[in-house]
Amino acid sequence: MIPLYQQVRQHVLEQIASGALKVGDRVPSEMELVQQLSTSRMTVNRALRELTNEGVLVRVQGVGTFVGDRKAHGHPLKIRSIADEVKERGGTYSARVLAVEKTHAGDTLARTFGIAPGAALYRSSIVHQENDIPLQLEERFVNPALAPDYVRADFSRMTPYEYLIKVAPLQEVEHVVRAVMPSIQTREHLHMAAGEPCLLIHRRTWTDGQLATVADLYHPASRYELSGRFRP
Repeated sequence: MIPLYQQVRQHVLEQIASGALKVGDRVPSEMELVQQLSTSRMTVNRALRELTNEGVLVRVQGVGTFVGDRKAHGHPLKIRSIADEVKERGGTYSARVLAVEKTHAGDTLARTFGIAPGAALYRSSIVHQENDIPLQLEERFVNPALAPDYVRADFSRMTPYEYLIKVAPLQEVEHVVRAVMPSIQTREHLHMAAGEPCLLIHRRTWTDGQLATVADLYHPASRYELSGRFRP
């Protein structure tokens, strides 16, 4: 059974995802939502408070609560499926699979994976979308020894993360984050304007002491941000 406050959250998120509530629109008041959803004011207050803390909504004292202009965001230290991130925001996830293939390591990748030049690697290239808008271009290389059936997976139905977490569970992760100017091809895949930078996450993961994957995750800077809350 889904908790009542989660149902209220989902109702508001669905209104935003459908376009019934747009950025800057006033959200129904707590009492209006209590009447619409036949629940308690405490339940509605908790749902709205959580959505405000997450940046989905903005509360203006004495005026009301409004839909915020929030970028999609990820946590800089957490590894999650991008499909889950999109769904939690109330969006619809989809993917365009550009390539899933066997390839051979050049000198740089061979050194990175600790294999001989020309040795086999798997490669995938996927555009992840939120509400049919490109959010991330994922360029990934995979160690076949740790995920031998990777090229046979259907990544229109699951993300590489969801597949790999089952066959090659993470033991160690490295993130390097930087701003880059995308190539023309990357810009086209992400439907970006000329001159717009990308937020690039370069990720390496290890399983059983071996390097399992190397991925470059490109995000349009105007549509994505990294945020996290830490406790020293």
